[in-house]
Amino acid sequence: MEFASQESLSVLDNDDDVDNFGTFTKSISDLSFRDPEFDALTNNNSNNNGQQDSTATTSNRQQQQQHQNCVAGLFQQQAFFGGAGPIGGNDGAVGGGGAPNNQLPPTLRRNCFYEPNDPSSTNQCQKNRNQLAPIGRGVVGDLFNDDNVVTSSTNIVGNRGGQLNGSACLYCGVSEPNCVAQCGQCKRWFCNGRGNMAASHLVNHLIRAKHKEVNLHKDGHLGETLLECYLCGARNVFNLGFIPAEADSTVMLLCRQPCATSQTDTIQEMNCDPDEWKPLITDRCFLYWLLRAPDAKELARCRKVDATQISHLEDIWNDQTINDSSAFNDLDRSHMNDLTAVGCGPKTVLLRYNTTEQYREIFGPLVKMEAEYDKQMKESRNQDNIYVRWDIGLNKKILAYFNIARSDSDMRLMHGDELCLKYTFHEQTDNLSMGTPRTWTGMGHVIKIPDNYGEEVGIEMKSNFNVPTDKHTGFVVEFVWKSTSFDRMQQSLVKLANEDVVSVSPNIINRLLGRNIVDDIIIPCTLPKNFTANNLPDLNKSQIDAIKHALQRPLSLIQGPPGTGKTVTSATIVYHLSRTSNKPVLVCAPSNIAVDQLTEKIHLTGLKVVRLCAKSREAISSPVSFLALHNQLRNIEGHTELHKLQQLKDETGELSSADEKRYRILKKACERELLKAADVICCTCVGAGDPRLSKYKFQSVLIDESMQATEPECMVPIVLGAKQLILVGDHCQLGPVVMCKEAAKAGLSQSLFERLVLLGIRPLRLEVQYRMHPALSRFPSDFFYEGSLQNGINLFEREMHDIEFPWPQPTKPMFFYCCQGQEEIAGSGTSYLNRSEAAYVERITTCFLKAGVKPEQIGIITPYEGQRAYLVQYMQYNGSLHAKLYQDIEIASVDAFQGREKDIIIMSCVRSNERQGIGFLNDPRRLNVALTRAKYGIITVGNPKVLSKHTLWNHLLNYYKENGVLVEGPLNNLKPSLIQFNKIKQNNSVPMISAFMMKRHNQHQAAAAAASTGSGSGPTTTTGLQSYNTTAPNHPHQNHVRIGGLLPTPIGFGFKLW
Repeated sequence: MEFASQESLSVLDNDDDVDNFGTFTKSISDLSFRDPEFDALTNNNSNNNGQQDSTATTSNRQQQQQHQNCVAGLFQQQAFFGGAGPIGGNDGAVGGGGAPNNQLPPTLRRNCFYEPNDPSSTNQCQKNRNQLAPIGRGVVGDLFNDDNVVTSSTNIVGNRGGQLNGSACLYCGVSEPNCVAQCGQCKRWFCNGRGNMAASHLVNHLIRAKHKEVNLHKDGHLGETLLECYLCGARNVFNLGFIPAEADSTVMLLCRQPCATSQTDTIQEMNCDPDEWKPLITDRCFLYWLLRAPDAKELARCRKVDATQISHLEDIWNDQTINDSSAFNDLDRSHMNDLTAVGCGPKTVLLRYNTTEQYREIFGPLVKMEAEYDKQMKESRNQDNIYVRWDIGLNKKILAYFNIARSDSDMRLMHGDELCLKYTFHEQTDNLSMGTPRTWTGMGHVIKIPDNYGEEVGIEMKSNFNVPTDKHTGFVVEFVWKSTSFDRMQQSLVKLANEDVVSVSPNIINRLLGRNIVDDIIIPCTLPKNFTANNLPDLNKSQIDAIKHALQRPLSLIQGPPGTGKTVTSATIVYHLSRTSNKPVLVCAPSNIAVDQLTEKIHLTGLKVVRLCAKSREAISSPVSFLALHNQLRNIEGHTELHKLQQLKDETGELSSADEKRYRILKKACERELLKAADVICCTCVGAGDPRLSKYKFQSVLIDESMQATEPECMVPIVLGAKQLILVGDHCQLGPVVMCKEAAKAGLSQSLFERLVLLGIRPLRLEVQYRMHPALSRFPSDFFYEGSLQNGINLFEREMHDIEFPWPQPTKPMFFYCCQGQEEIAGSGTSYLNRSEAAYVERITTCFLKAGVKPEQIGIITPYEGQRAYLVQYMQYNGSLHAKLYQDIEIASVDAFQGREKDIIIMSCVRSNERQGIGFLNDPRRLNVALTRAKYGIITVGNPKVLSKHTLWNHLLNYYKENGVLVEGPLNNLKPSLIQFNKIKQNNSVPMISAFMMKRHNQHQAAAAAASTGSGSGPTTTTGLQSYNTTAPNHPHQNHVRIGGLLPTPIGFGFKLW
């Protein structure tokens, strides 16, 4: 299972700030949550508290009528209900309000036609005031009759608590029927007010609980209503929106996907325009006409709650062992204070460690937390009532194919993941009564995953015994969680702590712990006269310098910016290590793709390479499948008995118990023979913990893409006896993905490579890039690599010949396309999408395809999984060309595209709001990855007005504007945008990544100075909960230099300070 990015619960966060370890956290502020004009009206109303309730009620209605008039304009004032029109029916027609402005508060009724100037119609409405009906699949609303607007006369709990009304908000106690709604799954009530939260209480609960259905209050102006799609009945409120009818004052509730996207003809037949679709949730609150936010009077009387209390209450509700009827009045406040105290959280990752045991004590619990979160995520995705299609593979194994509901959460199925299929037989007895149910269970690993072509998942069954291939419906799919990866990390930490057993070089251990950093130890070796390896490209000076350093040092960090030949450099280092030591070299990376790419390059040098992969991935093909251990077994010579048993197993699918035992003995012997003869063994970091490698010691270990691995992940190969360690990566790009937020905040999301850089170990940087058009590399070089990147290719090598595309500047194949569309919460409730940007992306893509660019040359990237999923669907349904062309275009998240490249990159920024920030886009490392994926051209689609408020994007947008590539208008007539930006100056012109790293280091130092406990011979400072002695050699402050009045900055960060 793989995680696309760290965006879980991101819609609850203001997420513009980076916490101690680079993850985004909530920044609670008191945000306005209503139309300013209506706020003024409400404030006027709150000044009349001394009047009688009837007077206040009348005043409130008059003020709301004034607000409606000011926003409705000259819109036709009539409403259509029930079955009296083309959308209506006995179960109610469509819900909401009929004006184009989405803030109008309608009253939902049945069988009533209202004309504002017709007294008889008004009287008829009055007679039917108790005939409020459920929406069914949509209802019709009276936009202008406010007779049923209920004012705040019900019980509201004060700040000190008290007995809550049965339908009061369980956060703040507001119980006004027009403000509260019930969660359809847990049946709890919440209001549409924010308090001091970034989202309304109702939206906050739905996101945290992963619930998606909402029922309105029976006494509210819309009646007891279940919100659902008119066409398909879907009830996911994050996916629901409305379309105003053209002929009548009605609105239709429709889901964004698939109905509003694919059912355009049906919608138009109902006199509605699909392009007018708007979401029910905007700015993280429900629309005002659907649920009113509490006014100032109600807010003054409600309970004051903070984010910590709300989070703790949601955790209690999510805990199945605790009474789920708990409310704030039931919470032990002192217990809550204990939970939020510094001492009860996980220990924070340090820069330096006193002992390997201390290292284990800090990282062990963090790995456990991530394991528990991973298990919870997988087990929550179990699905039932699945249709299964059966087949037989070439290896005679039974294959099962089925569709499962796709979630646009962060977790994605990957090849090799294990799934469990279950089927329950209900057999009848002789008297036709139902007998005892019998359940079949079968395990299998994933061989096919959903893609642009379809949602089908394929698994290969482990055993063919008793598989019910004659059954097709009623199956249950369970996601199998395996602790193997986490167990291997824990084992490596234990092994590292037991220094008597581990054979790792003491010098490497000291450096990993943060000791003896400045000692420059040289390993005696004979350097080759020619550093270029067989069948690999010639090397440039920076690559040769990096290789020299790696061959002569026990610990080396090599920084490989995008397109600088990092893989070639790594393969060359491995080649020379193998040739000079005549001992096997262990090569690892955190992902299988990275391992395969490096394995391919190493194989070209002529070395004997074995690719060791997990047994669950043996059926998955790759460019280096022929080097995989299990495939080399089939071709090994001189093992006739093994080949015969293998052939028999392939033909029959299974062996007898005796033959199977003999087969395993022979197989293990051959595996040992192949591994012993190998010059290089390649596997993932976690794969290095495979029992088949447990007897081997590897003096030379190289870890590629080490920035994307957690520290415990890197320890798995290191503890196999490393005496020479090379870490290759780029701390200016994205780090490891850690899904447990608590573990990430404690420092698990900080890679070993980054921590060593922060300690002052200077990485050797590769400085010549061979990927990007020179015009594309200039901004990343200046802002992320201090202008150090040189171009190894010229302008003419990156021209797309015979391709006509309207670039604003033909010699600069890039531009920023201005888009004013609004962001929306995605169907998962934890991500974002932007429909306007998706439409522009489709037009740009179609333009490239018409110009002759092949689909495989185009990559579409976006920071948000919600936008990625929406783009896939939108291109299929709305693309003007054949759907097959769009299916061949890769659409992925920015995080998933790290380490990849395409000829053309189109990026959708998504974020477009007035006050919620830009989230993940504010991370300079993510922008660096996004801007450096393209070889020939890049187009960015976004809202420059919103993005320019942030320093990083302000620089990029000003750069685009100065180069004449900030444009707007139709693609065939692009014109420079006239928008103006305020230039934001950087202190001392410190580059973006440099400033980011400085901030990270200063946060470590601030944490160290915050809690001094004092022990030993000198004063002690702490980082998190652990301490180290400041008088010890190589204290961080002894390796600092002050530059231009800035805070102390560590020397040797691997970057230069302008």
